[in-house]
Amino acid sequence: MSFGANIVPIVALCIPIVAIWTRHRTRIAEMHINAAARQNAELGGSSAAQMAQLEERVRVLERIVTDRNYDLAHQIEALRSDEGRLDDKSPRPANLTHNL
Repeated sequence: MSFGANIVPIVALCIPIVAIWTRHRTRIAEMHINAAARQNAELGGSSAAQMAQLEERVRVLERIVTDRNYDLAHQIEALRSDEGRLDDKSPRPANLTHNL
């Protein structure tokens, strides 16, 4: 038997095997796509609710920051003075010539 005569039956058997395998992989890919679509649909409602909650929180923070009674500079200075008091308690090197 020649080489070509041996290849023909092998190729003839491989074609249906590859076709079955390809169909199987296509079905698995479709199942993954459908599962992802279902999961996205389920999360779509909850993510919209989360987005609404986050937007409301941002609105509240914007109101706090833009409120005229909100004295941000005063609070920053208070934090700086607290930090200064903490620095005064820490040991400083003797050759430090500038103020912090």
